[in-house]
Amino acid sequence: MARPNGFAYEAHSDGTVHITHHGRRATVLRGDRAARFLTEVTTADPQLVMARWTGNYRRGNERTARAHPRNRG
Repeated sequence: MARPNGFAYEAHSDGTVHITHHGRRATVLRGDRAARFLTEVTTADPQLVMARWTGNYRRGNERTARAHPRNRG
């Protein structure tokens, strides 16, 4: 599995956190979720944390799952 990369975040003075992926906004966190994110991103691998919080966490099996007989229309 390839490690996630290209994520960045900006913490704003109003308490919001903007997470971007390759320069495009992926999500905005506010309130308690933003505070929990900021705590977690400083204690773990930031790229993995941001990938998980944005839902952009690939497992590497998407192509094989798409070709499986039960997933064909």
